[in-house]
Amino acid sequence: MSDWTEKYRPTTLSEVRGNNKARDKLKEWAETWDEHRDAVIVHGSPGVGKTSAAHALANDMGWPVMELNASDNRQADVIERIAGEASKSGTLTGGEAGRRLVVLDEADNFHGNADYGGSREVTRVVKDANQPIVLVANEFYDMSQSLRNACETIEFRDVSKRSIVPVLRDICRKEGIEYEDAALERIAEDTSGDLRSAVNDLQAIAEEAERLTVDDVVTGQRDTTEGIFDFLDTLIKEEDAEGALRASYDVDENPDEMLNWIEDNVPKDYEGAELADAYEFLANADRWLGRVRSTQNYSFWRYATDNMTAGVAAARREPKGGWTRYGPPSYWSKLGRSKGTRNTRDSIAERIAEREGTSVATARREILPFLSAMTHHCKNRDLTVRMAATYELDEAEVSFVTGSGKDTNKVQSIVEDAEELLEEQAVEHSGAAFFEREGAADGSSVEDDAGTDEDEQETLAAASTAGDADADDDAEVDASDDPADENQSGLNDFV
Repeated sequence: MSDWTEKYRPTTLSEVRGNNKARDKLKEWAETWDEHRDAVIVHGSPGVGKTSAAHALANDMGWPVMELNASDNRQADVIERIAGEASKSGTLTGGEAGRRLVVLDEADNFHGNADYGGSREVTRVVKDANQPIVLVANEFYDMSQSLRNACETIEFRDVSKRSIVPVLRDICRKEGIEYEDAALERIAEDTSGDLRSAVNDLQAIAEEAERLTVDDVVTGQRDTTEGIFDFLDTLIKEEDAEGALRASYDVDENPDEMLNWIEDNVPKDYEGAELADAYEFLANADRWLGRVRSTQNYSFWRYATDNMTAGVAAARREPKGGWTRYGPPSYWSKLGRSKGTRNTRDSIAERIAEREGTSVATARREILPFLSAMTHHCKNRDLTVRMAATYELDEAEVSFVTGSGKDTNKVQSIVEDAEELLEEQAVEHSGAAFFEREGAADGSSVEDDAGTDEDEQETLAAASTAGDADADDDAEVDASDDPADENQSGLNDFV
């Protein structure tokens, strides 16, 4: 038996059910595209007909479709090659003026580091496109703000029960299936606005029964995931402590992320003493999450969840009504803005840790602040040069440690001097490995007895001291030149 969701997929926009306003708005966007030339984001819950509407639109307009699924092809080069080229040029066999429709499905998956530059490339593509582009997304706020700002937006809402039942009825008639109206209504109720799931459930039941009855419909609710915005409404305004805790079980967020969502949005409805009490419960939840991180005992999650849900709901002292504009945690945007700085810091800390034989966390927490204080604004220039040479820092990294501008002549000259110092050190430490001593009759290398001590030096400071000494000088060795010190590296190289 063929897949009914594909067999009965709408072929024109007029067949799209349950989102008449969104459907009309999408058609208007396509018909006026030459005037605005913007891409459009079609977003909403899974199964409400977003992708079907995009393909139906292309069919109505006579446009060929170029589709790319973000989950499978997120790399920037793939997007540029497929979506970029498709959005720049039309086709000889295309619709009016050679138009084609580019559909980027699951566009909300372009985020984080996993896309290898995909999100940035998609934003560039939609800004430069010469063809209409539809981006299909389930979670609108999972998309980058720059991408959202570059596009028009159309929201597809959950399909109502009264819109789902006629679709199921039509399929039953076309397939020759006898049914009870109550059975179709039960399927529509259980799928919670997801038309695609309703069709799938109908097909699964029809394969096992000759006549659909309520008893044939699987008892029990479909396992659904509640949206975070609906959950915030439930937690902050509606449910008591027990109801809020139960509602959290259906939210697809881990406790760390949920805490950030609640923390940022509670002040929009709570105030005074109830806000203070809510934050006390959130502080307790954060303590439990800290224990999870330190002990890796994830059974503590339950106590964190109890505090951030039941506790916050219990802090409510008066009814809350109306509509509140909840938003994603500001913590995420702060991380986004500081991402480059954190990457630079971690890169330096990794090199320090490798050279000093310590952990990256120790290098980041203890050694980096020490270096920054010693080389602040490159005031001790010689020390800064030796630090840059020791850890092989570039302009951006020297700027990060010292607090000076990376494009300044001072920082650039320090990096140049550090590179020269590294080259000199490499030659000094090579000994006679690459050269033949003049005067050797047979061409063999002659060992420099006087230079043995110099070749063994592994630090810049020690090398400088050895360079000032006379090779044939039999002077007494100072007590501070302990042989163990000759093997020191890292910080001691320039301190």
